[in-house]
Amino acid sequence: MGKIKVSTCDIEGLYVIEPTVFGDKRGYFMETYNQNDFKEAGLDMVFVQDNQSMSTKNVLRGLHFQINHPQGKLVRCIRGKVYIRKGSKTFGKWFGVELSAENKKQFYISPGFAHGFVVLSDEAEFAYKCTDFYHPNDEGGLAWNDPEIGIEWPIDDKTELNISDKDQKWEGIASLDKWFK
Repeated sequence: MGKIKVSTCDIEGLYVIEPTVFGDKRGYFMETYNQNDFKEAGLDMVFVQDNQSMSTKNVLRGLHFQINHPQGKLVRCIRGKVYIRKGSKTFGKWFGVELSAENKKQFYISPGFAHGFVVLSDEAEFAYKCTDFYHPNDEGGLAWNDPEIGIEWPIDDKTELNISDKDQKWEGIASLDKWFK
């Protein structure tokens, strides 16, 4: 029914996916995932788990990764607006994209990438499909503001971020040796 437009990014393993949206005065319809369309576009991952979160303005989640059970993730914002940032196997590089209920873009992050997002709207609901199950004792992370990575978050210096205690304790990219020995 609907095909997808897939754009590659400067970093291998990251894809911006734009579904076909059918709209009229009643609203809209779109397929958020169609295995045949994804395979035709060269994306043949298998998803095993769906997750959804809700966050309020200026919440920053991440940067997270899984150590022994890496998950590929197809993420989208179903209400509100978020800016998502991904790390890469291209050590220390990053890429960011704005996802919103309005632009309906999705973002696929291959297994092995660190990832995080900041909420730009009053509230945001974030939905994602995963290629592996979540293993709570397998999570690692990096500091969201590590100067060695140099992420350009779309916030100003005066923004008071809401960050979990766990995410505030992550160290910089130099600490990766302790996760991957």
